[in-house]
Amino acid sequence: MSHEPGAFRQYLFPHDHPRLAEVRGLDPYAYRDVARKPGTFTGGLIEGWTPLYLNEFRGITEDGTLRDGLYPLKPAAPGEEAPVAAMVAAAEELLAALSPEDRERVSFPVDAVEWQTWANPEFMQFDTGLRLEFQPVEVREKALALMRASLSSEGAELAHTMMLINGFLGQVVDLETILNEFSYHLVLYGVPDLVAPWGWQLFGHHCAVNCLVVEGRMVVSPVFLGAEPNEIDAGPHAGRGSFGEHIALGLRVMDALTPEQRDAATVYRQLVDPAMPPGRVHPGDERHLAGAFQDNRVIPYEGLRVAQMPAAAQEAVHALAERFVGVLPAAPRAARLREIREHWDETWFCWIGGHRTGDVFYFRLQSPVIIAELDHHCGVFLDYDTPQPFHIHTVLRTPHGNDYGRAYVQQWQEKP
Repeated sequence: MSHEPGAFRQYLFPHDHPRLAEVRGLDPYAYRDVARKPGTFTGGLIEGWTPLYLNEFRGITEDGTLRDGLYPLKPAAPGEEAPVAAMVAAAEELLAALSPEDRERVSFPVDAVEWQTWANPEFMQFDTGLRLEFQPVEVREKALALMRASLSSEGAELAHTMMLINGFLGQVVDLETILNEFSYHLVLYGVPDLVAPWGWQLFGHHCAVNCLVVEGRMVVSPVFLGAEPNEIDAGPHAGRGSFGEHIALGLRVMDALTPEQRDAATVYRQLVDPAMPPGRVHPGDERHLAGAFQDNRVIPYEGLRVAQMPAAAQEAVHALAERFVGVLPAAPRAARLREIREHWDETWFCWIGGHRTGDVFYFRLQSPVIIAELDHHCGVFLDYDTPQPFHIHTVLRTPHGNDYGRAYVQQWQEKP
């Protein structure tokens, strides 16, 4: 499969194709109404997903049983502290730029169920918080500043690149009222504070980030980052792209395994495999298991235990984990990697599809404290019905109850 720049352009729909023409010019709210219609592709997704966020939050597990003690709440150790002061300053500047009505609209309790309304499709399923495209430029810039104050420089750049690619896609297919750089919702949870728990959420097409801090500790999870296409090949942002290292590291893991281990790691040999049971490929998530609204899903371990791999493969797996948690600033990232290493003997890696350069595939890295997935997808706004290397989705989760920092928040609330 071609990785040449602009390879995605051979899959453009004709400008007057009904897939595009029937929604061209709609604003997000009018498009939401169209997307909700029964019998449509998006309508089926909405009907299936909508009630799930109201389920009592427990967390993703591998066997349905929550493990206690994985996330003890205590002040962050030296060298593991989140940049809370910078985050508080950025959040307060954002709030100061809002009208009283918008300050109320953007703000929710720290344990609000609305955390679970994030979604990654382009249609507006939940109108939670503020829709950035309808905010003044100053507010948009302060939202990006909050993201930069919270995440690593590379993490903030990657998330913003997803937003820029979304805008680029909107320009390419002439759907800029549906797909643009600021087609995203911003939400604040709790009151910005140096010690007490609070956080923020940004979500929309191909970019969803949930961030919480408490007592200097940080959780950035769930995170969904994706792109169709995964490059910008024209315009002021030409050259920006994504996921090259994720792809290279996944292939490096497979290349470092013995043939027998590679077979053990490979759950299905084809990305769309006749051997898959019904429902294994979801109409929206495709092979992803830990996507939006899957907060309580049971996801059994599959594939190969990482501790059984050769040293070179284990090094590649560790580098892959580091790449996924690279959205975190250096100090909280060190804490996260320490957690991951502490459960190395319980870490599994599985693969679906081919494993040569240019192949499309899915992989999942999973342990009691991390789920990281990457999947190649079929076309949505480009015209192809088999997965292509330039449409990529990634998911990062914190199993056993600490997505959204919930395990930390619960312990904080239970303090005497």
